[in-house]
Amino acid sequence: MKANRGQIEKALDAPPADIRFFLLYGPDEAGSAALGKRLERAMGPEAERVDLDGPILRDDPARLADEAASFSMFGDRRWVRVNGMGEESLAAVTALLEAEAAGNPVVATAGALKGTSKLLKLVLDSPRAMAFISYQPDAREAEQIAIALAREGGLRLPNDLAKRIVDLTNGDRALMSGEIEKLILYLDAAPDRPAEATAQALDALSADNSDADAAPLVNAVLGGDLRAMHRELGRLGEAGTAMAAVLRPLLTRAMLIANIRTSFDESGRLEGAVEAAGKQVFWKDKPVVTRQVRLWDAHGIARVIQRLAQAERASRSGRGLGDLMVRHELLAITRQAARER
Repeated sequence: MKANRGQIEKALDAPPADIRFFLLYGPDEAGSAALGKRLERAMGPEAERVDLDGPILRDDPARLADEAASFSMFGDRRWVRVNGMGEESLAAVTALLEAEAAGNPVVATAGALKGTSKLLKLVLDSPRAMAFISYQPDAREAEQIAIALAREGGLRLPNDLAKRIVDLTNGDRALMSGEIEKLILYLDAAPDRPAEATAQALDALSADNSDADAAPLVNAVLGGDLRAMHRELGRLGEAGTAMAAVLRPLLTRAMLIANIRTSFDESGRLEGAVEAAGKQVFWKDKPVVTRQVRLWDAHGIARVIQRLAQAERASRSGRGLGDLMVRHELLAITRQAARER
């Protein structure tokens, strides 16, 4: 059946017993992914998640129905997530919807399916399934999305700053999320200790604040190239660039690596994880980003983000740590990456 936003949100927040399959599709893939997170929260952190994709279901059409009917080996709740579903999954979804029983909810994300899609028609015609299409939000909707994303992290985002973030990211939900995550880290916000976003903080971190071309330094530090790191620090020093300015692009890349690494660890397919990052990875940067994801495991890159965020705050706090602390952190991170090469 076709669902409106209110219906799909309600169903994902509390999956009804008579709905066994949710299809989230449309041109706003980040919006579909965000909706899928609602089911993840509803199932709880202890729930067992089974990850599948289109090629797996194409090769084994019975797998989806089997997983939906299986019990968790740990006795916890269980749910199934399918990324990148397309027409190749028609037989698998048919088997799921026609099965006698399916106790575990299944959520699938897909791109912009055509109106002639057999998969879409199957789901729309079934009382056991829900389909919802996500369109790219307009400017006002995007601003509300930005405010909501910030609120979830404990950040109060004024309307004027939400508009700036939307303009900076062209309304791309994934890029907006990245900018807001940086603000949350920078201001040390959390749901239990909310903070107010300021124009000064956004100026320090936003994508339009190009104090220097720091890309070579970013690649040197996160790629473990000590010689190139020292060379780039010298070049930026000669240009009079404050070390605080280089932390913003480093944080942006580190967060990107962390997100891709999480997807890679879940799927085991690095190329697919990089492709799934979409516009966040410029096509010319794909080879170097891929190498950096291989260098850093989830724990390591999380530690890098923490150290960079601490250095960012300290360098702007007037505590006298300044450029020396930033250089120390960059050297430590580069050395760690060099050991992993």
